[in-house]
Amino acid sequence: MARLLIVGSLEGELGSAARVAIARGAKLGHAEGVAAGLERLRAEGADLALVDLRHDVAWLVQAMAAERIACPVVACGRAEDGDAAVRAIEAGARDFLPLPPDADLIIAMLQAAGAAPSRDGPIARDPAMTALLARVAQVARAEASVLLTGESGTGKEILARHLHAVSKRARGPFVALNCAALPETLLESELFGHEKGAFSGAVAMRKGKFEQAEGGTLLLDEIGEMDPRLQAKILRVIQEREVDRLGGGAPIKVDVRLLAATHRDLAQEVAKGRFREDLFFRLNVIALRIPPLRERPADILPLAEHFALHYARANGLPERGLSLVARQALLSHAWHGNVRELENTIHRAVLLAEGHEIGPEAIELTQRAVVEAVAVPAAPGAATAAPPANRVAALVGRKMEEVERDLILETLSHCLGNRTRAAEILGISIRTLRNKLQDYRAAGIAVPAAPGQVTPPLPVAV
Repeated sequence: MARLLIVGSLEGELGSAARVAIARGAKLGHAEGVAAGLERLRAEGADLALVDLRHDVAWLVQAMAAERIACPVVACGRAEDGDAAVRAIEAGARDFLPLPPDADLIIAMLQAAGAAPSRDGPIARDPAMTALLARVAQVARAEASVLLTGESGTGKEILARHLHAVSKRARGPFVALNCAALPETLLESELFGHEKGAFSGAVAMRKGKFEQAEGGTLLLDEIGEMDPRLQAKILRVIQEREVDRLGGGAPIKVDVRLLAATHRDLAQEVAKGRFREDLFFRLNVIALRIPPLRERPADILPLAEHFALHYARANGLPERGLSLVARQALLSHAWHGNVRELENTIHRAVLLAEGHEIGPEAIELTQRAVVEAVAVPAAPGAATAAPPANRVAALVGRKMEEVERDLILETLSHCLGNRTRAAEILGISIRTLRNKLQDYRAAGIAVPAAPGQVTPPLPVAV
């Protein structure tokens, strides 16, 4: 169940936003002001915070950053509040929601924050997926840890939410955390919480994700990117069923079912010494592999039809089917970006289509060769085509570090801030990427924010 915090009065237009979110299955938290909102974030956390511009959005964002609270903040106000909205965005707010609120925009923001549950669960027609869902039904009511594996974009979090929804813990919270999206110090505080005074800026006690998921399910996404020191602490939580807050003096019992997801082969990571073997065995009690889209071709068209209907309604456009030629184009594509690539392709097609059907002219797959060449490493010894001479010539005269910087930042923007996906495409480790980005920030260069990341506050003189 998605967790939405609204800061401001529910008697006005924010009340409409609250009703839309509740209708989508969100769990609503409310605070009249930013101080009370910060208290709720410390105690309960949230997947998304909508904050009325009549309150001090900048203060809340900076206080959250100081206390290592990672939650996207969206400033809300009327169209005439443009100057205040700009100040809120500059202070670190993720987005601006015009009031009165548009229902589809709220849903899109919940989805962008990873907080929008699927009402219908995974769409599965292919035997490979129907067999997987049958396995999920078998293990859902157990309490054992589950390891979800699969390529990026296959829908690991959707399957995790489905597993929670059909489990005995369905009435409890579902809490998800992307381990690759946060630096180590922030990730540790997000997981385990902290006591007042645990570090500079910890002005009050705060519960971590394990405590927020009490009685429910916690998904640790991209756990293969986690630092070995934190891996050891996760292992202790699984073994002892208790957490130690940062700066705490006594452990706290927790009742949580743990799900972990990764695009990596953790057995290979163990062999290379990058992942703890004992934690791997603890997580791998039940293993569920989500096949890539190219291995479940019977799902391509049902998923495409689902996305076409969804985005037509979301954009107020006619509901149109896919023409025969468009269907053939979709079925012939390799889909190395999996369901995420298919969703983006259909969303674009819905916006571009004309007439009573979505034709092949709206299905833009022209970048397929370029994307596949970047995303899929060539086989050893395979011949590769040389880049066009004019593209190489454009680089002459530039410093190597400048070219590298532009490539990294452009790739990161293409991946919507997803560090893990960008590192995959660039062929570097997530730690190398983070170090590069840290150097860019130190040089005053803007870096795309990661999903769920709180922008650090500007220095304040004291």
